[in-house]
Order: sequence, then C-alpha cells, then structure tokens
Amino acid sequence: MSALIPLAPGVSYLPGAVNSVVLEDGHGGALLVDTGLDDSHARKLLRALDSAGLTPTGILNTHSHADHHGGNTFILRRFPEMKVFAPPLEAAIITHPILEPIGLFGARPPHELQTKFLLAPPSLARLAPEPGLCRLGGVTVELIEVAGHASMMYAVRVGEVLYAADALFGPDALAKHPLVFCQDSGLQKAAAARLGGLEGVRVTLPGHGGPTEELADLVAANLATHARTTQAVLDAVRQQPATVDDLLPRVCDTLGVTMTSAGAVVLNRAVVSAHLTELLEAGAVQMQVSANRLVFGSQA
Repeated sequence: MSALIPLAPGVSYLPGAVNSVVLEDGHGGALLVDTGLDDSHARKLLRALDSAGLTPTGILNTHSHADHHGGNTFILRRFPEMKVFAPPLEAAIITHPILEPIGLFGARPPHELQTKFLLAPPSLARLAPEPGLCRLGGVTVELIEVAGHASMMYAVRVGEVLYAADALFGPDALAKHPLVFCQDSGLQKAAAARLGGLEGVRVTLPGHGGPTEELADLVAANLATHARTTQAVLDAVRQQPATVDDLLPRVCDTLGVTMTSAGAVVLNRAVVSAHLTELLEAGAVQMQVSANRLVFGSQA
C-alpha cells in the first residue's frame, strides 16, 4: 500500500508518475496539491490519507495538464462539497478538458488524441488566489507564478519546502523526455531561474521525480536541457528552411527522441513551435509564407 512520505512537519507527498503533495491544516484536514493522472492514483492518494488519519479539505491543481488533475473526479465523488482551485486559464481547461487536445491539434481532435493523457475527466475548478501568501483548504501557502510549461502555473511553497510542479523536472525525467513540454520556452527558462533565486528552501520536490536539497543543481539541469532544445531547433532551421512538421523529426534526431504515438507528435510539435517563437522574438529566425506553407528559416 502506498504511504505518504514526509518532507517537513505537516508536509508530505505521495510519489508517482506525478507527485501529489499533502499539506495538513493541523486539525485532521489536508489540502491536496495535484491529484495525478487517473482514478488509480487518486485511489492510492485517498488510501494514504486514510492511513494517516487525514481528510481532504480542498484541491489545488498547479496547472491543467491531465496528469495533474485527472484524479480530481474520483476524489470529488467521495467528497462532493470540496472545492478545486487552479490558476487563471488553467481553471477553464480543468472545467472543460477538451480544450487541451483542441489546442494541441488545432481542431476537434481525433479519437487517438482523446486518451487520458490528453483528456482528463472534467471537474469544476475556480480561480485560485493571486500569487503570494494565501489560505486554501485551511492551509497557509505561498503561490509562486511559474508560467511557461503551461500557459499559467503555480509552484507552491510552505516554509522550507518548495513544490516546483512542472517548472522543474527531476534528472530521470529530463533524461527520459529531453523535449520538455512547454507553451512558452522563454517563460519556462525564466521560471526555472526565478525558483533558483529563492532563499531558505531546504527541500524541493519537482512534479516528476524525487525530492532534493540541491535546488541550484536541479535548476541548472533544467536550464541546460531547455537550452539544448533551443539550440537543436535553431540548428534544424539552419539546415534548410522548413515547416514545423519538417523541423520536428530533425530536432528529434538530434535529441535522440523516438515518437510512436499521435499524442507524442502533437506534444513535441508544440515544443518545437514554442522554441521557434522564442527564436523569432530574438531575431535568430524568420518566418514567411511560401508555396502555401508556413516556413521558418535562419536570419541572414
């Protein structure tokens, strides 16, 4: 049976493909931060709470990717009065999850893009408070805005513990997925660097991976991975002007990525597009329409 792993007094987490953080209110209740991909993870989370003598008082989803809120509905069936909170824009997608695959595909998505990895069950989410200190589910937390991986995203700090959500990935996750998903690569880099500047953080838990006391090393590893992706996209453009769909396999070849599903293609295509936008804004790449194709080339 899965059990909560303590990070500090009143702060623990349930490890999984995505970590769920449990913040105690001191009265037998707990705020849940991210609920995992599906019912299976949510069931383990509730069992771990029961074993610890805790009752959930609310849910905070750091962002709207399905693996962070897919467990909401299972928990809400048992605790229907509980509230779900999420950052702006993200709350809309959690409430209407079809927006996620629509955004990736650009139209009503085919069946292959409506799997649980891209389309979680809907759960009514309301806007979380603005970044800063606030109380959610009876717990005082500090919300830190870390947009980039998602359109909006919050990291969560309680005392000396930082839950970075997907602003930072653990080393194993970076090695397994070198094309780290993002919707704004420039903001993604800025968010990671900003977290690296926090003082008084004793332990950092990424959304994917184990806890570490070496925040600076974790930030450096993430920034290096993001920089490699930007360079791989630029090198792909420099080979020959091309569309995003032509650039994607070049980038994958450079980074050793093999795609075997439609979901992987649309996710990684979005990553290449994000880095192209960053390069366009930096003046390193140009974009033009040629022969009915949107083509990206390097600046002369």
